Amino acid sequence: MNTGLEITSMRDSAEVVVSILKSLANTDRLLILCHLSQQELNVSQIEEITDIKQPTLSQQLMMLRKSDVVNTRRDGKQIYYSIKDERMVEVLNTLYQLYCPKPRL
Repeated sequence: MNTGLEITSMRDSAEVVVSILKSLANTDRLLILCHLSQQELNVSQIEEITDIKQPTLSQQLMMLRKSDVVNTRRDGKQIYYSIKDERMVEVLNTLYQLYCPKPRL
């Protein structure tokens, strides 16, 4: 049976894709990544924009760092976060187009 998909190529990419999907499989992480897809933010900005309380936010940011999804940059006492791979931004944009309501005209 020919599905048109290259199984070997899929197998090689599967671990990366699973890691990306795991990073999105939490409401707080998804919201954080959606905001980071727009711009680099520091922890205080993320907390204010998402209304995720500091202990939970720290835990979710740690998970995103462990998943190698975000970059960090220190500027004085502030730590700034950004999305590491442009493909993640593309995934987030696709999810937005598929699942977020369109504004009514």
